[in-house]
Amino acid sequence: MRKAVPAMGLSFVLVIGSHVLAQDKTPKMAIMNIQAAIAQSNEGQQAARELQNRFAPKRADLDKQQKDIMDLQNQLRSQERVLSDEARTKLLRSIDDKTKAFNRSNEDATTEFQQAEQDAVNVIGQKMVGVISEYAKKNGYALILDVSQTPVLYADAALDVTGDIVGLYNQSSAAQQTSGPTTQPPATGQTSATPAPKPAPASEPPKPQTSPPASNP
Repeated sequence: MRKAVPAMGLSFVLVIGSHVLAQDKTPKMAIMNIQAAIAQSNEGQQAARELQNRFAPKRADLDKQQKDIMDLQNQLRSQERVLSDEARTKLLRSIDDKTKAFNRSNEDATTEFQQAEQDAVNVIGQKMVGVISEYAKKNGYALILDVSQTPVLYADAALDVTGDIVGLYNQSSAAQQTSGPTTQPPATGQTSATPAPKPAPASEPPKPQTSPPASNP
């Protein structure tokens, strides 16, 4: 999901740079983190909450599946000495089947979550690039570099305009909502969020599972 926005940022830098550098021998430059700006914007935070709510039922179902697997593993571990070979084989097969089903569901949910997150980031990112362009023109910037994935060895903190862009984007978004209905972006979340706990191991002998990681806010 993080590849689309930096690409837009690079395109933006090239366009603004070629336009302004032709007029000014001492170009004015700035840096920003567009991924952080998207996440910090009002729309980004709202979309993150919507995405968490949207995937809450799937996460709850995955948590239940994982608990069922853990319960069976605990049963096998506690009763292993008294179980017959047939009962032990049946229990192992049940654990294996449930684990495979969990892993498939977890993979599908994760893919769906990441796609929804990417869609939301692209929607907000496209609109934010327009705000960045206007900001650069009004303030005479020849270049605004996105440092979210571009290596920068050193940059003075005074060059960072991320906060300014977030503020302007929030103002623009609020103005659009006041003037008329707008299409709400799909729900998103922080790049680190996942909709499901870690897959349970399908290997034998069974091992106790850890609790699912909590979603980032």
